[in-house]
Amino acid sequence: MDACDVLVAGGGNAALCAALSARESGASVMLLERAPREHRGGNSAFTGGAFRIAYDGVDDLVRLMPDLQDDELNGADFGSYPATQFFEESVAMSGYRADADVLEHLVDQSLATMLWLRDQGVRFAPIYGRQSFRVDGRQKFWGGLTVEVSGGGLGLVEALYARAEAAGVDIRYDTRATSATREDGRWRIGVQHCGRYEPVDAGAVVLATGGFHANLAWRAQYLGHNWDLARVRGSRYNTGDGIALAMSAGAVPHGNWTGCHAVFYDLNAPAFGDINLLNQQKNYFTLGIVVNADGRRFIDEGRDFRNYTYSGMGARVLAQPGAMAWQVFDAKGAALLPDEYRVKHATKVTADSLEALASKLEGIDRAAFLETVYAYNRSIRVDVPFNPAIRDGLCTEGIEPPKSNWAQPLDTGPFVAYAVTCGITCTYGGVKVNVHGQVLDEAAQPLPGLYAAGEMVGGLYYVKYAGGIGLTAGSVIGRTAGAHAALRARDPAAQR
Repeated sequence: MDACDVLVAGGGNAALCAALSARESGASVMLLERAPREHRGGNSAFTGGAFRIAYDGVDDLVRLMPDLQDDELNGADFGSYPATQFFEESVAMSGYRADADVLEHLVDQSLATMLWLRDQGVRFAPIYGRQSFRVDGRQKFWGGLTVEVSGGGLGLVEALYARAEAAGVDIRYDTRATSATREDGRWRIGVQHCGRYEPVDAGAVVLATGGFHANLAWRAQYLGHNWDLARVRGSRYNTGDGIALAMSAGAVPHGNWTGCHAVFYDLNAPAFGDINLLNQQKNYFTLGIVVNADGRRFIDEGRDFRNYTYSGMGARVLAQPGAMAWQVFDAKGAALLPDEYRVKHATKVTADSLEALASKLEGIDRAAFLETVYAYNRSIRVDVPFNPAIRDGLCTEGIEPPKSNWAQPLDTGPFVAYAVTCGITCTYGGVKVNVHGQVLDEAAQPLPGLYAAGEMVGGLYYVKYAGGIGLTAGSVIGRTAGAHAALRARDPAAQR
């Protein structure tokens, strides 16, 4: 029987951080990646690579990105994002339901963990293209999000896999953990590989296999009506394996099992994420308006910065006629759109006038659409300047739903509309962990030697999701769990 000190199930950012941390702590480590090598990386590989971190000013960012040049530092306003703001915004977005101790640990360790990732070979850069606008001659960052991985999510996991291979982590692809039992103080993990069953003996186990966003039956069961119609943004292998294993071992289900992260997504995107067709999401609806097939607006596009509201848009569009909508921009708004709108495979139409645009919007009530746009244009205040880098208060008056910020009139051609539907990113339900990443039972006691990290951890996200927090959470809790699991494997009495 194969044996190791720490077994890690999963192949994304959280799993790799756990494996590297356990190996760094002296443990022998086996990592099981269900996907084949060419599809490794879990949901992490499909992300843009943004990390939300607490930092007090540009000096902290220079520590993380020592290659920043003087012209970059002088030409940008990086601002600050103190730990108190990070925590308060995140707990408020959860409806004050988040596990405060785990969230506080995540926030407090965010910068230190990113510095650790840099030591693992991960390179970071400012998010100029997606999180800054040029205002008064300087790049102004907004929404508490400043830093991304060079090469995006794929660059992140490739760097971590290279480090894990060099560190001696035993990585096994096409390998799925199917059962977990505890015998004589150790874990017996049932593993399927190429149609064969191969048990593995481990002193401690870190489960980091993601949520259940790619499990159609679970989506319909837990998320509800129409969720089986959503397209999967990321990995097709995140079907809830780790959650099921943990609960079979006594873990308590935790978090928001009817909640998920889902965004506006290209109407004709594939059913599952394709690493060669990234940028299918359409998250800059704040710069225009969104209308359904009835030609009516159904959200406040300017309620807040997009990275505080975008994760709920998938549910909103899924509830519309035909589970689709159109994002509409004029030339002023379109000029500010980032790369995700400029890919060749985007489903879009363009026209020189609103009337011509309406004639090209397939399946829409054209008269209602034009009525909606004209009413929107008439409702906009004229005494507030437009500033996309702040909540500018440029709003509508007298229409429902309102647009609370960034309400520029759609009056300058050419006009463009993008067809969108729902793309699901991850689910919010999972298992409960403590600040060490230990999986807890119904009595809130740790299950000896069992840990969890990444998207299968419940209790962090409920109502809304702050962009960039997911990779940070996976890294922090993964790193913490890996180190504690290594200690537990060497000294079973240390598990508490």
